Amino acid sequence: MDPFSFSDQHVLENERVVLRPLELNDYENLLHFSLTEPEIWKFSLVQAIGEEGLRNYLKLAVEARTTEKEYPFIVFDKKTNQYAGSTRFYDIQLSNKCLQLGFTWYGKNFQGTGLNKNCKYLLLQFAFEEMGMERVEFRADNDNKKSIAAMKSIGCSVEGVLRSNGFKPDGNRRDSIVLSILKTEWESGLKKSLESKLGQ
Repeated sequence: MDPFSFSDQHVLENERVVLRPLELNDYENLLHFSLTEPEIWKFSLVQAIGEEGLRNYLKLAVEARTTEKEYPFIVFDKKTNQYAGSTRFYDIQLSNKCLQLGFTWYGKNFQGTGLNKNCKYLLLQFAFEEMGMERVEFRADNDNKKSIAAMKSIGCSVEGVLRSNGFKPDGNRRDSIVLSILKTEWESGLKKSLESKLGQ
């Protein structure tokens, strides 16, 4: 297993989706969502609404990869031949063999289509089988029931709720739910369970 490198171009792909490193020049590929679907980021800590919002979002994401803190991807849906959104690894702790998977969003037309399960499968497979991670953590606003249901549907276990641990976009405090998947769970059945759901 080769050591993970932030500078490498990690491209993850199956029959449904391609995940490739997010770049500044992906502005045009994602601008439609920023201009017409601001509700996508209702629960997001980093907003990408409007032209300036998207430019700032991309700048922060690319800088985070450069400083080896995060690894963001752009999501391309092969079924519709369109860019669909973005996701990333963050809080990457190579020495502790753990990371967080999040900052995930998709345009409305791509939600509930099975795209997310394909993305999560590729990301989890890469984290556990290529990066050597022992734990992948997920967090969400505890009010974001849709996101929580999606995480549970791929096999995440709820660990608890961090009370008042950050700000919502409107300035109010938020509670964050914490979920996770362990490598042992991935290997002992969760991988096969998620594989069975990919074509649904």
